[in-house]
Amino acid sequence: MKKILIIGIGAGNPEYITIQAVNALNQADVFFILDKGPSKEKLTRLRKEICERYIQNHDYRFVEAPLPERERQQPDYDKAVHDLNDGKQHLFEQLIEDELADGECGAFLVWGDPSLYDSTIRILNGIIAAGRQQLEYDVIPGITSVQALTARHKVPLNNIGRSVEITTGRRLAEEFPAHADSVVVMLDAENSYRQVPDADLDIYWGAYLGTPDEILISGKLGDVADEIERVRSAARQRNGWIMDTYLLKKVP
Repeated sequence: MKKILIIGIGAGNPEYITIQAVNALNQADVFFILDKGPSKEKLTRLRKEICERYIQNHDYRFVEAPLPERERQQPDYDKAVHDLNDGKQHLFEQLIEDELADGECGAFLVWGDPSLYDSTIRILNGIIAAGRQQLEYDVIPGITSVQALTARHKVPLNNIGRSVEITTGRRLAEEFPAHADSVVVMLDAENSYRQVPDADLDIYWGAYLGTPDEILISGKLGDVADEIERVRSAARQRNGWIMDTYLLKKVP
């Protein structure tokens, strides 16, 4: 039997690692390092730094492979994501078959938390359901970019007794959630906060959270929207990639 650990490693700061995650790191024989695009080198380096910092008296090795990317020209977004996850499942299954021996423990180091905007749990369930690999796995939670964002801005996520919604830029562009006073937006490549009609909302924006490149901007949406767009564009051009999220809050 092979064992897999899906370890949430937080939003970028090595000190976001939990004690449970440290214990899990020290169990793994193989770390699968899978990244894509311009961010690959820096994110790989951060993962290795975490292992070097927290693993003691335990031999381990890294297996690196490029992740497949979503077909951007596919007009059916759901189909594009389904096809992407199929490609990831094939890759993961092959790596586990070739690089992990029976009785060994492998680990996937997931940014933030494995349950939020990550497909690793779904993919491993797919591998197990296919029946070609005998696996067991555990999930170790991590500090999400949402938690890091609110902590760095020193703001509570919710208004008292009110709901919170986590959504994407694509959904926000369609409409602002009607029943939420606090809206966290992730995966927004199009500055969709520009299309929110209520400029009196508070916005708390952050990029590269927990890393030395971290950027934070907050204020009334109508006052800081131009600044966020300008800073975001410059940061993306400078680094070749950007990882950001933001919280929109109605004033209680």
